[in-house]
Amino acid sequence: MARQENSDNPGRLSQIRQAYTMTKQVDPKIGLIVGGVGLGTFAVLLAIGFAIGHPIYLGVLGFVLGLLAAVVIFGRRAEKAAFGQLEGQPGAAAAVLNNIKRGWNIQLVVAANRNQDAVHRAVGRPGVVLVGEGNVNRLRPMMAAEKRKMSKVVGDAPVIDIVVGNEEGQIPLKRLQMHMAKLPRAISGAEATQINDRLRAMGDLMSNAPLPKGPLPKGSRMPKGAGKAR
Repeated sequence: MARQENSDNPGRLSQIRQAYTMTKQVDPKIGLIVGGVGLGTFAVLLAIGFAIGHPIYLGVLGFVLGLLAAVVIFGRRAEKAAFGQLEGQPGAAAAVLNNIKRGWNIQLVVAANRNQDAVHRAVGRPGVVLVGEGNVNRLRPMMAAEKRKMSKVVGDAPVIDIVVGNEEGQIPLKRLQMHMAKLPRAISGAEATQINDRLRAMGDLMSNAPLPKGPLPKGSRMPKGAGKAR
């Protein structure tokens, strides 16, 4: 057990160092901000403790809350930095979708072209969601063709189009998971599973197409657990 704990700790510390290094490249003041939040929280509660005659109690509380505040701020800024590096790169939406662990059956790159525009598919209780990334004018015909192909399989289940981007009517990359999590439930879990099985059995036109190269910038990671759909 001791060996296992010792082997796990370096991995966690390495992940933290990598996250900090990546975030600092985008957000150079991250160390000052996180440290300031943590020390500021501790100092305020310690001062209150001296004022009311309980410096030890509020000092300990201030240390715990300061550490918690620092962790929360670091996590948010690291997430923002990760999305900032992903934005605009081929495969960015695929990386975000691949981070969804529950509630959806994800099939990446069900359609793609030489320009690295890609359509991904997610099946869940809201229905079938087609997520497109790339040039919207090229994506629309691709998504329409995918809808026609699926029409005999999905039945009355809703088919929802999402184009990732920052233009009007598009969903920003950083909001993609949250947007999908908020989609209204329209079918049961059993129906979603059945539809997904049928779609897989039918076979995708681009089922063997590889993901566009370079979905993640070198050294960057999606923040673990960020924005998980439940």
